[in-house]
Amino acid sequence: MKEISFRDDILPLKDKLFRVALRITFDRAEAEDIVQETLIKVWNRREEWNSLESIEAYCLTLTKNLAIDMRERMDSKAEELTPEHDRTQDDATPYEQLEQKERLMLVHQLIDELPEKQRQIMQMRDIEEKSYKEIAETLDITEEQVKINLFRARQKVKQGFLKLNSYGL
Repeated sequence: MKEISFRDDILPLKDKLFRVALRITFDRAEAEDIVQETLIKVWNRREEWNSLESIEAYCLTLTKNLAIDMRERMDSKAEELTPEHDRTQDDATPYEQLEQKERLMLVHQLIDELPEKQRQIMQMRDIEEKSYKEIAETLDITEEQVKINLFRARQKVKQGFLKLNSYGL
């Protein structure tokens, strides 16, 4: 087994690592940070280099995992659906405002009860106004899956709203 050199074997991988990180995060600055973090982690584990089958595979896996973690952290910071985002009409009577507020709270409750993927897709499409393609790339699914999940989420919210609205709470 040959001796692994940081300068000759690992540093030349940084462009490839950057492309992997950029493909996952869609953010150049984040991708650069991930590559830097990867190189630091690889350097700190230099005692293990000779026991690895492929230093390139190790670096790529580490980069991919760091990028996925970063994307999940960014996704978790997504805007929450809260009643403060909704606006009532200023000219409505207090009763109408209360009724509107209760309807919105019911819709938010129904959205919160959706499965995680459907809730994320509904939020990205209807609140953040992202395209099907952007959502598919972010969640690493096909555009068709985005459309299906969005349809199902909207149907569940609609059916739940109609059921509770017609029968009461």
